[in-house]
Amino acid sequence: MGTSTILDIISSTVIYGILLLIVLRVNDSGASNSFIYTFDLLVQENLVTVAGLVEHDFRLLGYCADPTKIPDPSKSIVSADSTSIAFLTDVNDDGVVDTMKYYTGPVSELASTPNPNDRFLYRVVNNETPKGMSLGVTAFNLLYFNAQGDTIHFPILVTGEIYTMQITITVENVAAYDTTYSTAFWRQVRLVSRNLNNR
Repeated sequence: MGTSTILDIISSTVIYGILLLIVLRVNDSGASNSFIYTFDLLVQENLVTVAGLVEHDFRLLGYCADPTKIPDPSKSIVSADSTSIAFLTDVNDDGVVDTMKYYTGPVSELASTPNPNDRFLYRVVNNETPKGMSLGVTAFNLLYFNAQGDTIHFPILVTGEIYTMQITITVENVAAYDTTYSTAFWRQVRLVSRNLNNR
């Protein structure tokens, strides 16, 4: 009888240990999935915020409430590069022409964040102090096309040739989970501003 009791206790302990390991593994997996889904959601929300603002502003490229202020839409783009653009628009819809510039800063500006690749995306109107969006942007790239749909190669010397453009934005979490950064990618292919086509 004593041997049977000892065997029962040993088998109960082994079964309890196995069940405890299963519960711990399920709990760890659930916590991991929860973190990953939360980080993915944050990245998606940040990307929607950035992309919405960029798309809105770029659609107003060359727009002015007083059309006589920008008589030649082909001169709406002041400068264009692979990671920056400056163009004329009417930010407040008040008939006053503004210059808006988008560009990315160096990664060293956000050295305080755990992500080594994130950077500020700057949106500057006229001569205001540059204010960067720190939403985990790791890439902001532009590609330009002429009226025939051909790629315009850099450096762009005649901005009046630009007819459409492609905007690519990549956003990552500012902090990693288990050394992995959640990433989201947005691309506007052949963005056309109505005002650029009004030639």
